[in-house]
Amino acid sequence: MTENSETMIVENNLKTDQDTPGSDATDVSRRRFLASSLAVAGSLLVGQSVAHSERLPDNAGVHGNLDANALRKSIKGQVLTRTDTDFEKVALDVWNKYGTSKRRPQLIVRVANEQDVVEAVKFAKASKLKVVVRGGGHNWCNPSLRDGGMMIDLTNLNKVISIDPKERKAVVQPIISNREIQHHLNAQNLSYPSGHCPPVKLSGYLLCGGMSWNQGVWGTGIGSVEAVELVTPNGEMITANKDQNNDYYWAARGAGPGFFGVATRYHLKLYDLPKAIACSSYYYPIGEVDTVAHWLESIASKLPPNIELSLFMLTAPSEIAEKCKADAGKVCMVTATIFTDSIEEAKSSLKPLDDCPIIGKCLSKTIAMPSNFEALFDASGALWPADHRNQVEAIFSNAKLADVFKAVGDHFLKTPSPASLIMFAIFTGSKVPTPLPDAAFSMSARYYGGPWTMWTKAGDDYANTQWHKKCLELLKPYVAGYYVGESDTVTYPNIVQESYTQTKWKRLQELRKKYDPDGVFFNYSDGLT
Repeated sequence: MTENSETMIVENNLKTDQDTPGSDATDVSRRRFLASSLAVAGSLLVGQSVAHSERLPDNAGVHGNLDANALRKSIKGQVLTRTDTDFEKVALDVWNKYGTSKRRPQLIVRVANEQDVVEAVKFAKASKLKVVVRGGGHNWCNPSLRDGGMMIDLTNLNKVISIDPKERKAVVQPIISNREIQHHLNAQNLSYPSGHCPPVKLSGYLLCGGMSWNQGVWGTGIGSVEAVELVTPNGEMITANKDQNNDYYWAARGAGPGFFGVATRYHLKLYDLPKAIACSSYYYPIGEVDTVAHWLESIASKLPPNIELSLFMLTAPSEIAEKCKADAGKVCMVTATIFTDSIEEAKSSLKPLDDCPIIGKCLSKTIAMPSNFEALFDASGALWPADHRNQVEAIFSNAKLADVFKAVGDHFLKTPSPASLIMFAIFTGSKVPTPLPDAAFSMSARYYGGPWTMWTKAGDDYANTQWHKKCLELLKPYVAGYYVGESDTVTYPNIVQESYTQTKWKRLQELRKKYDPDGVFFNYSDGLT
């Protein structure tokens, strides 16, 4: 089989996507790169096996003594206990550096293949050992870090199994990043509604629902998941889709960190790569954010749904920082990205953004700059840098956009960290995308976003977490619901239920009780205190 075959098999391990670590003094001039390429709606550590048999003491999620060596003999991957040199490094291989000081699993199983997942789950069930799955470690609140139990680490399940250009389908393992999947697909003039943040892996992204690029046209990421191969609480490998194991298929598309299974492969429906991607951006004085918000709200429904439109409050890029000194160095920014057939069409569709009633106050702008997914990921990665301490809440809202920004405008000027920002994406077109009926994912609203509080020093934890908490208090009256994949469900556990409609939340609990009656998998809250 050659690369020109209708189905391409990719067997090589993919390189892990790395973002350049930032700091609170991050050169925010990188944000200027957004003017040409941004629209946002979002080490491998190998431990040595221990030759002798180890007895593990009781702990949360652990019942009785366990023979770790027995598990080592049954799998090809690694089993790490707290006595292993690399245990701590692997346990803390996470995106968010805040809130990880206390919770640790009893053992970590870094699987080598999908059969290892089966063996690990069977061992856990037989040992009455609760299981949590790490699908990349990028979740903002680290729900894969539990106190006790077994962590199944999927780091090595990082292959593209197949891409079929003719049928426009792909099969991938869970640890493929947003950037990686687009890279492989774009090379064959194909695309997929991946997430925005480059290093996020597909598994966590899809399990939570998938707030995607070009969502107004392609829909959420889960809308293009045609099947999920997974391991059940009984250690069985099954395929779930609309025709078989439908309950698992429903839950896998939105249950997030509360899913009662281990997804090992995703079958994806693909799309033609847009012939043209173009971006516009406008910077305005932050004091004008109310006016800009009113105006964007008035034109959003008249813009085509293939435009991603967002409004930010953030630290001004260096080239306009002098103009923003009176506003504590802050600025508001409008971004729009279009996925279309030609640059000419892009320019025409984006032109209304140049008709803002206060365009004369615009501090800097870029109009219909040609782009591609690589550039979009570079820009998004600059906004959400790695190796930070984070608190994030992703909110759905149907309130007046100007009221939302007015509620937090003055407070934003007092942010302790220059990396922090507040953003809301504004769905364009006449209809707001609605959740799929055959998926656990539940939320829908005209606006999506919230505060991303990001800082680097542990000594600044109190100031930033208090600032973030105040943000949430100010925004609470405008909340229609939350996104479970980008919210701090550890600090604020009530957010989990508020991420689902009443009907879907009830069904999710019923399915968990039906398919995991013994509680093999940690639920949303176990082991987090």
